[in-house]
Amino acid sequence: MYSGKVAGAIYGRVALPKLVVLLGPNHTGLGPWGSIMTRGRWAIPGGDLEIAADLAEAILSRCAELKEDESAHAREHALEVQLPFLRRLRPDVQFVPLTLMKTDLAFCEAVGRAVAATVAAWPESVLLISSTDLNHYESQAVSNRKDRLAIEAILALDPDGLQRTVRDHHISMCGIAPTTALLAALRDPGSPRAELIRYMTSGDVSGDYDRVVGYGGVIIT
Repeated sequence: MYSGKVAGAIYGRVALPKLVVLLGPNHTGLGPWGSIMTRGRWAIPGGDLEIAADLAEAILSRCAELKEDESAHAREHALEVQLPFLRRLRPDVQFVPLTLMKTDLAFCEAVGRAVAATVAAWPESVLLISSTDLNHYESQAVSNRKDRLAIEAILALDPDGLQRTVRDHHISMCGIAPTTALLAALRDPGSPRAELIRYMTSGDVSGDYDRVVGYGGVIIT
């Protein structure tokens, strides 16, 4: 109910291919630093979605930082909230779930490079998605300021700059690891361009502007 309008604005602008790589944070502390599932199906209300096994195994083979693991995904919500949009837009979509707990730059960049190399060599189009909130549980004014700083670093396609910004300004962005990895994955191919599609906070839905969570939707092409 809070982040859905931002996600919807993004998905309304995307031509969805059959294959998607989903990168998200690890909120629970379960599992290894980097978790990937390479087989199976995830059930959501109204149906389920199949993991893209061949693509997942190819990513895993390139990345020592990732381990085959289900425990990190069992109680994690950051990837699940994307699945209803994906299934609605393309019922035959297949996805690769990556959940990252470790946030340091070298780890995130290694994951991003492995994803990028795999996707670049893949014979089909692949969409990369990072799922994250922005700042948590501060006032609307404070969160707007902090969120703007994080979004500017994302729009600059600067993984190192995003890490510094989040650290130096104490921004409680839960998905710093997957977003850093995504920016690292997009650093080399072509000349990527980033556009902010929509920004809002939970206060814009609830009317409570004292403790909000920020959401920003960015498309990188």
